[in-house]
Order: sequence, then structure tokens, then C-alpha cells
Amino acid sequence: MSADNRWAVVTGGTSGIGREIATALARDGWDIAVSYLDEDGQPEQLARDIAAAGRRAFVAACDAGVAQQIDTFFDDAARYFDSAPRLLVNNAGVQTWSPLLHLAEADWDRVIRTNLKGCFLNTQKAARLMIAAGRGGCIVNIGSGCSKIAFPNLVDYSASKAGVDQLTRSAAMELGPHRITVNCVAPGAIEIARTRQESPDYGSTWSRITPLRRVGTPTDVANAVLFLCSERASFITGQTLGVDGGIFTQPNWPY
Repeated sequence: MSADNRWAVVTGGTSGIGREIATALARDGWDIAVSYLDEDGQPEQLARDIAAAGRRAFVAACDAGVAQQIDTFFDDAARYFDSAPRLLVNNAGVQTWSPLLHLAEADWDRVIRTNLKGCFLNTQKAARLMIAAGRGGCIVNIGSGCSKIAFPNLVDYSASKAGVDQLTRSAAMELGPHRITVNCVAPGAIEIARTRQESPDYGSTWSRITPLRRVGTPTDVANAVLFLCSERASFITGQTLGVDGGIFTQPNWPY
């Protein structure tokens, strides 16, 4: 995509993988609009980091699962950058850890609303703006290897990410005639502050069973996003790219 007046939206982009995606895109020449829900990710610092990369930043609170807030966020960002977005990265997501029989309805609703409904609402809004501008665009959804393999205690999260997989394919078919590609990046075991806090031996545990014998980093995920929004991937759409070191490809082989 031409570097002239191009900007990207990264939802849930102030911490973890989203933050790395936002800053990597800025270093790659994109102006960045970031939505977030809580202040823990230090949104002001992220805006400074994007500016340090020589790009403009629009950082604002927005619940990824609420249509009215999404409309306001995109409209304000479009006015700020004086154009339509060229890229959307649907990264916002939440996760609960609970057995199926003990999972609270409120937690199910929160995960599905944020991860799946949020992906739908942000895709719909971004695509409408892209189509109106007539310049095409790119949408990259952040999925999960949980959409391929059944995980205990993650029934709501796994269901939401499986929905993101199918939403990706359906959206790609409908938006292709408008020159909008839609793809999904499905991370495996990625070591971030949250996973280290939840499990101090996270890295060593998952690296032992990953074919590449290491866990992933946010940079690994960001690199996949950079590829999918580049000209090198202009004929790729409707695909899910695993960034998992092969862990969700290997069979449960007894020998």
C-alpha cells in the first residue's frame, strides 16, 4: 500500500500483542489509531512511542463490543487523519479460565461480545469506510490456535476464536470485490507479561512441546501482520496463518 496518508486501526492495542503490532506498524510507516478499554496499558506512553517512530497517533478509549462507541472512535479517527483507514487489526480480546460446568453466563457473554462480536462490529465499520473511499484495504483478525484444538477450561474463548476463523472467510468472500483482503493470524503459545504472571514457567513448559522448541513473542505475531498487510500478500485472502512454532500442526502421536 502507498505510504501516502495511510493509517491503521489496532483494537485493544495498548498492551501485549496489540501494543507490539501498533508500534511495529508505526515503524513500518503507518499512522496508528488505537482503541483500548482500560488504562493499565499506558495509552499516553503508547502515543509517545508511535510519535517517536515518526508517525501520528490517535489513541482513545473504546469498548470493542459496543457499536456506538466503535462508530464514534472510527469517525473521530477518520477526521483526525482526514481519510479512511487502510488497515484494521482486530486484536481486542479477553479470556476466562473456567471448566464448562462452572463457567458463568456473564463471562461467556463478555468473551463472545469482545472477541467475536467486537471483530464483527469493527470489521463492518472499517469496511464501510474503506468501500466509501474506494481505495481498497486490509483487515487482519487475531485468532488463536484454540480454534483448531480443543482446550479444557477455555470453552468460551475457543468458541469465540473459532467464530473469528469463519467470520474471516465469510468477510473475505464478500469484501474481495471491493479490493479488501481479510485474513487471520492464529498465535500459539506467546509469552507476554500476562502469561508469565499466570504461569512463571510458561516459557519452559510450552517450549518443550513446541516443534521449534521455543515459545512465541509478540514480535512473531506482529511480523505476520506486517506481511499480510503488505503488497507481498495482496493475493492472499480468507486465510488463517498459524504463528505457533508448529504446535497446533503436530498430531497427538503415541510413538
